[in-house]
Amino acid sequence: MTNSIEIQGLSKRYRLGSTQHGQMLRERLVQIMKRPFGRAEEESIWALRDVSFQVGEGEVVGIIGRNGAGKSTLLKVLSRIAYPTSGNVKVHGRVAALLEVGTGFHDELTGRENIYLNGSILGMRKREVEDRFDAIVEFSGVDRFIDTPIKHYSSGMRLRLGFAVAAHLEPDVLIVDEVLAVGDAGFQKKCIQAMEGLRNSGRTVLFDSHNLSAV
Repeated sequence: MTNSIEIQGLSKRYRLGSTQHGQMLRERLVQIMKRPFGRAEEESIWALRDVSFQVGEGEVVGIIGRNGAGKSTLLKVLSRIAYPTSGNVKVHGRVAALLEVGTGFHDELTGRENIYLNGSILGMRKREVEDRFDAIVEFSGVDRFIDTPIKHYSSGMRLRLGFAVAAHLEPDVLIVDEVLAVGDAGFQKKCIQAMEGLRNSGRTVLFDSHNLSAV
């Protein structure tokens, strides 16, 4: 079996108390007054430490763990949103990720425009997106609002459209974080069925959830 995901010795460290981008000048001056003769020692936390595993093509893998266990960090690294501190990460093929409600959407664009935007981000041609457009809208159930700017959507509408886009644009690897908890039971069932369909077509799915029955 060919592997879609290969991870070897992955570690991710975050520094606590370090200066953040966008910090206000007043806050920085206060920090300087507190330690005028040098920098205070920075604390750090390891969100991931020496993680290794492989996922084969067509496998569906559920990731479980308590809050703070590093599940979301792992998925962000696999989605190339975050970079590892050390280790090797290989993800083969086209990746679609649904990590937060509305991920990848532009608030000022309509639902229709965002579908095409996401398709172009995934490297798809306009005709490829058009071929899947009706199925995406039908799955999401937001057909009445498809030409309304996303900023007017509820969180549930954003979730439904986001998952529909991610699942129907035929990624090689679909990464889904805890966001399905936002949807109702009927929609969650549809999502699970869609992920099963991806597996049957040889796609790989990583699914992070606190809902053990869903996993």
